[in-house]
Amino acid sequence: MYKIVVQDKCSCFSKHNMENNLTFASKDEALLKAIDMRNYMNTKFCKEHSFEIQEMFNNFVIKFFKDEPISSCCGNGCCM
Repeated sequence: MYKIVVQDKCSCFSKHNMENNLTFASKDEALLKAIDMRNYMNTKFCKEHSFEIQEMFNNFVIKFFKDEPISSCCGNGCCM
């Protein structure tokens, strides 16, 4: 069994009556549905967040995309 888990549910998730923890017998079917959900969330939601899919074992996790902050800079102007 393969599952789609929406880890970060913003208020738009509830407003759009989307379901969480969907289960599928096929990995391909789960991945296609996860891609559809991610695309829908990225285009129809308020665009305050950007969503990505990560595969973890038999789960496809949809979560907020977060830019990794730059922790240090060398001073050469390459760190923006």
